[in-house]
Amino acid sequence: MLAATVRVTRDLDEAEEAVQDAYLQALKRWADDGVPDRPGAWLTTVARRTALNGVRHREVLRRKLPLLVEPDTAEPPEPAGPIPDDRLRLVFTCCHPALAQEAQVALTLRLVCGVATADIAHAFLVPEPTMAARITRAKKKIAAARIPYAVPAAEDLPERVSVVLTVLHLLYAAGHTAPSGDDLVRDELTGRALDLARMLRALLPADTEVAGLLALLLVHQARRATRTDDGGRLLRLEEQDRSRWDTAMVAEADRLVVEALEGGPPGRFGVQAAIAALHAQAPSYAETDWPQILTLYDVLLRLWPSPVVALNRAVAVAMVDGPAAALAEIARLEDDGRLAGYRYLPATKADLLHRLGRDAEAADAYRAALALSENAVEQEFLAARLSGA
Repeated sequence: MLAATVRVTRDLDEAEEAVQDAYLQALKRWADDGVPDRPGAWLTTVARRTALNGVRHREVLRRKLPLLVEPDTAEPPEPAGPIPDDRLRLVFTCCHPALAQEAQVALTLRLVCGVATADIAHAFLVPEPTMAARITRAKKKIAAARIPYAVPAAEDLPERVSVVLTVLHLLYAAGHTAPSGDDLVRDELTGRALDLARMLRALLPADTEVAGLLALLLVHQARRATRTDDGGRLLRLEEQDRSRWDTAMVAEADRLVVEALEGGPPGRFGVQAAIAALHAQAPSYAETDWPQILTLYDVLLRLWPSPVVALNRAVAVAMVDGPAAALAEIARLEDDGRLAGYRYLPATKADLLHRLGRDAEAADAYRAALALSENAVEQEFLAARLSGA
């Protein structure tokens, strides 16, 4: 819907306003008339008409009207270019190299993928007002620099692929473990990310990092049904019933991992997928090849020196060298400060302290993690851990 509206306005702000107006009209009209047979098409039509009316009333755009006026029954023409899907096309369009990479990612997640600003802020480990300001600045830069809504040509795709992969990764992450709310998983986000990753794979079959990202998402998706018990309680990886994992997805991911790692120098998504695949192939959590996983984390840190990667590596350190060694890694991350406010840092620390029998300290760390969590399923899990510490 946003993509069709942008094609009318050539302006992201105006398109977003038109889409929001369409939703407001739907709330009023559908309450009286009932939901139409094709609600998506209804919303798209209303948003396009609203956008077109706005353009007609703007003097500065009057000269563009001949290009925009179209019969009400006609769909806007598809932009020419190598990208067959409208959603993926708009992702590539928003990932414009004139913007800083972080701005590209945040803007695309918000406008194209519909991720809430608060959830994007969680992903970037910044306060929500900070992220809202960054998104606003990015939209203003697009307007000031007159960056057009234009689908990149085939030769321009490679310079945008890395950012597009990051967008899809964060989109999936926002659905895989929802930062807030009552549900652990938001299937509409994970499903959208997986669909787009498959389309990207079809578009760029020789790109090893595209293969790596798709493999990573497939492994996570294969565990979807086992992440909570029948009562909705969060289950840790070691508690999940591996016999219920989707073996076809795991096998497909394994093939893609091999392709990603053998096709050229390792990339961050290929290495992450390899780590996830090792977890999926192990008969149990304890029997996982932890030394190999630790080696892969060392490679990943060189490719992507992220504190979140370092935190995940600490879990592997605990399995190889013991929880005391991992606590030293945690202390360095606390001193670093970049993960301040990241709920998984105190949660990991609490688990390590509990394993060492330092239950009073573990309880304090669980309380810290609980104070940072805004997801009801995670909160219930942390509260249960706290009561047992």
